Amino acid sequence: MKVGIPKGLLFYRYHNFYITFFEELSLEIVLSPNTNKDILNEGVRYCVDEACVPMKIFHGHCAYLRDKCDFIFIPRIMKLYENEYICPKFCGLVEMVQNSIPNMPTIISEPIYADSLKSLKKWAFKVGVKFTKNIVAINKAFNAALKKQNGYIGGLNDKEFKIKVALIGHPYNLYDSYINMNLVEKLNKLGIGVITEEHIGTSYINKEVEKLFKKPFWTFARNSYGFGAYMAENKLADGIIYASSFACGIDSVVVDLIKHRIEGFPFLELKIDEQTGEAGFVTRLEAFTDMLKRKEAEVI
Repeated sequence: MKVGIPKGLLFYRYHNFYITFFEELSLEIVLSPNTNKDILNEGVRYCVDEACVPMKIFHGHCAYLRDKCDFIFIPRIMKLYENEYICPKFCGLVEMVQNSIPNMPTIISEPIYADSLKSLKKWAFKVGVKFTKNIVAINKAFNAALKKQNGYIGGLNDKEFKIKVALIGHPYNLYDSYINMNLVEKLNKLGIGVITEEHIGTSYINKEVEKLFKKPFWTFARNSYGFGAYMAENKLADGIIYASSFACGIDSVVVDLIKHRIEGFPFLELKIDEQTGEAGFVTRLEAFTDMLKRKEAEVI
């Protein structure tokens, strides 16, 4: 049987786990292509107007897969850490797709609570029994997927560049080059390196978050704030670029928190949606990098 996996949202961070688990159960994996214009157009066609562009793009990936597989896996990720939650749209993602896109195949929709190994294993067995009654095989698939995921670091750390920026944002904004119009490639061509949160220890991020009056209960908010604050406080980057989705409620709060904390530190927010023009995008990047280069020259 074929299981379709959309290349959207947190696929960029957890694809090793997803793919390995289903392959170990002897299922054929069908991936949607990298995001492109057709995927975006399909997403805009089916998704509600009020949704952010990553959600629209995810709908486009699902629409691409609907007649190419027997099952489609839509990761309803609820929690990654204790006492924290993911974006609320993830909770209703399955219903959004089911009610927006006709003729969908059977959806694998069990909620994923990854805040403990026990909870994640429960998910694996609930999904695994759909395809085999062999408990040993499911357990083996889960352990193989976990090992594969734990061995994956990901992220970006351009050590060879003299000037470097901390790139902040949800993984699907940073690693989907179509959404962000090849942001990392553009920065590299301008002589600017990039570092992302994966290359800073979680303990450092959490220490910065503890300085807030109240700890954020959204995982993305905690990571973004802690990473940005730590990089600016310790001068580990020359500036910060925050890639934010238009209409993202979490980003609207976190951006202000970071700006308040790092007052005076170079900061650029790039808003992304399906209407974003590349010319204006490039102009803002060029102006920001020119400022960083002038600042570097003044220090020398």
